[in-house]
Amino acid sequence: MSAPTDRAPRGAGPRDILRDLGPTQAVNALVGFLFAATGPVAIILSAGAQGNLSQTQLASWIFGSFFVNGLLTIVLSAWHRTPLIHFFTIPGTVLVGQALGHAPLAQVVGAFIATGVLISALGLTGWMKRAQAAVPMPIVMGMVAGVFLRFGTDVIRALHDDVWIAAPMVLAFLVLSAAPRFARWMPPMIGVLMVGVIAIALQGKASWPQASSLALSMPVLQYPEWSWPILLELVVPLAITVLVVQNGQGHAVLQAAGHQPPVNTVTLACGLTSILTAWVGSVSTCLTGPTNAIVCSGGPRERHYSGAVLVGVLALIFGAASTAATALLLAAPAAFVAVLAGLAMIRVLGGAFGTAFGGSHSMGALTAFVITVANLPWLNIGAPFWGLVAGLAVSWLLDPKP
Repeated sequence: MSAPTDRAPRGAGPRDILRDLGPTQAVNALVGFLFAATGPVAIILSAGAQGNLSQTQLASWIFGSFFVNGLLTIVLSAWHRTPLIHFFTIPGTVLVGQALGHAPLAQVVGAFIATGVLISALGLTGWMKRAQAAVPMPIVMGMVAGVFLRFGTDVIRALHDDVWIAAPMVLAFLVLSAAPRFARWMPPMIGVLMVGVIAIALQGKASWPQASSLALSMPVLQYPEWSWPILLELVVPLAITVLVVQNGQGHAVLQAAGHQPPVNTVTLACGLTSILTAWVGSVSTCLTGPTNAIVCSGGPRERHYSGAVLVGVLALIFGAASTAATALLLAAPAAFVAVLAGLAMIRVLGGAFGTAFGGSHSMGALTAFVITVANLPWLNIGAPFWGLVAGLAVSWLLDPKP
């Protein structure tokens, strides 16, 4: 079966990009990048902490997630004159954190590579839509809600353990989220970051990392190991988070803004880039939803791509400085990182619950959720995989048939 053909690209050169990059596009790009570089990075640190990853390994992970994906964003967005911002799968990062609790990084890297191969094959064959339809979205989101739940409870624990840092951050999030007029100029997560930094400074809990930690990043090559239990635990769930949860959201956002993203090209690019970033310890690449939405939020549609290119340039700079960024975040109090990651996930957690339990397949979704929350591996395979399997089985038995 041959893959459907994406529309022919009409690439933009440097002069075109600079001509189309006006103040609106530049501001949207900066806001979108800051969104990607705050809460999501805290989620990487949280996942890495579950596997006791070193600062060097974390910096290498962030390098791949930003520098390599920044290059991909620049190339695809300019080539197709469409905002095609790529970063890393956040649900997948959380899944990986659970796996790192009982598996070495090398085996997880092997799963990253295998996931990239699977996604690439789906992009080459054009079977992505069939793969998306194979697992009902409510069951997928039941599993996702189970994985994400701890981020919500971590915010409550942070409020209990370090109220003078956590409470101002939560209050800033609530105020900015409740005032759309202010949120347009100060997105809630950026306000949370700024308030958190001020709270740390006022509490005298800031600790500046050593100068040697602020050098340019040098990614660390991670060699894979192959473990069937870890491959079974991670490959299919990771591919689902990329293709269904993340890319599906990204495609919907872009289509709502009047763009026609090249589905097969994006799928293939995600797969090939995932294989590449795996070698520096980074989780799988995906088409991002929120950052693309921010870039598409203002200005003429035909100029949105220029903002995406600028996001890619900023990602290159951030990736090159990932050692410094990692050192700064690791020097912050644990409550700061927990609240930053938890609030970044709170809307996604709410959306996961709404999708999982708001319609059909509710028993299957509940089964997937409960098994994932229990987080008990079986046959050395983690709970998210068994949540999906059991959710499908229970839904087939108990849920009303379409």
